[in-house]
Amino acid sequence: MPELRQNIITREWVVIATERAKRPDEFIKKRPARPLVPSFDPACPFCVGNEQMTRRESYRVTDGNHWRVRVVLNKFPALSPDGDRVRRSDGIYRSMTGVGVHEVVIEHPRHDITAALMSPADVLVILQAYRQRYEVLRKDPRIEAVIIFKNHGEGAGTSLQHPHTQIAATPIVPTQIRRRLDEAVRYFDETGECVFCQTLRQELRARERIVYENASFVAFIPYAALSPFHLWIFPRRHMSSFDAVMDGELEHLATAMRTVLAKLHRGLGDPDYNFSVRSIPVRTGPTDYFHWYVAIVPRVTKAAGFEIGSGMFINTALPEASAEFLRSVDVD
Repeated sequence: MPELRQNIITREWVVIATERAKRPDEFIKKRPARPLVPSFDPACPFCVGNEQMTRRESYRVTDGNHWRVRVVLNKFPALSPDGDRVRRSDGIYRSMTGVGVHEVVIEHPRHDITAALMSPADVLVILQAYRQRYEVLRKDPRIEAVIIFKNHGEGAGTSLQHPHTQIAATPIVPTQIRRRLDEAVRYFDETGECVFCQTLRQELRARERIVYENASFVAFIPYAALSPFHLWIFPRRHMSSFDAVMDGELEHLATAMRTVLAKLHRGLGDPDYNFSVRSIPVRTGPTDYFHWYVAIVPRVTKAAGFEIGSGMFINTALPEASAEFLRSVDVD
């Protein structure tokens, strides 16, 4: 019989479709092999030698002679860094000037590589760029939230092959983030505990859904995962804001990210995916109730009418089986 599970962090209900659940290996991407990608594309604005094709650079890491990571303004930004934050209201019609910052983190000089195939040292440099930009952007008084996200593959919304991440600093707190905060506050008021810390303790105790862990981070598939192979990476130490992560912890996060992405790459045939860093709004200080984390969502299924009509998701993979499968994928 199908089972409904509730995600205690989001309060969302998920249908775990046990009667039509697929084996984990059935989610391996059935598609023609990806075309061979060159290490350099003369038309790509992110490739080495094409730096003049990008907009203003805000951050760069070099190895002495060549850059390793660059951060530039998005050529087609969703938000503008110029102007003041001005709200307007006319009855039910509300608007705001679209001020903010929309940047691109160019992750590597090579055009043909992904984080799953990089070294942990390469991933660490990328994470350091995230943290530096987060620290800078949160100081802008017009900014309320900083969202770090990646689209990998056409099915996840990417338009450029070259490995990159995006950072959007918004003048409002998005509704999805606000709802997570509200639920975290409610849980803390009811129990006196952080719902994220409690979730981490119970997952470590159960161990059924753990995919990878090290001294600072734990990667697991949530009990009520919205979709197959949906993963969370939680820091063991309670931190509300992403930029509170320390240098040693960032090294452990680089290893965790690279390992998990490599498992998805090898185990599921390089699926399209999105990931995001879920952190507290920048105007909210450290709290006892919120705990930042990374969410990774492989695009191995598609939302359809039921999901759109109800707001509930149907997961055709047992979270426990998905975690067991990923644990078995050797990436060493």
